[in-house]
Amino acid sequence: MIIDIQITVVDRVGETHLLVAPTDMNLNLMEVCKSYDLPVKGTCGGMAMCASCHCYIESEHVLKEASEDEEDMLDQAFFVEDNSRLGCQIYMTPALNGLRVVLALESE
Repeated sequence: MIIDIQITVVDRVGETHLLVAPTDMNLNLMEVCKSYDLPVKGTCGGMAMCASCHCYIESEHVLKEASEDEEDMLDQAFFVEDNSRLGCQIYMTPALNGLRVVLALESE
């Protein structure tokens, strides 16, 4: 059964985008953002090694706990907050319907 969810992404200039994401393809947030041509590089290909998909979780969704690799990468990222996560580590599931994220600023 195919279940699509809706997620809201606020880009780096404050524009809000409502995205539809399938939950049957094992896609992560970074891949969904890239499919909508949002400015997420995903330089490492989703391996939690670059932080170019760094975002802030704005909704109250309960996410899988960050792995040690993700935490290590966030320790090296710019503009990290308590709600920071790497989009490549957030996989689309029906439980994430209504997720709201803000893309973090990139380093200068």
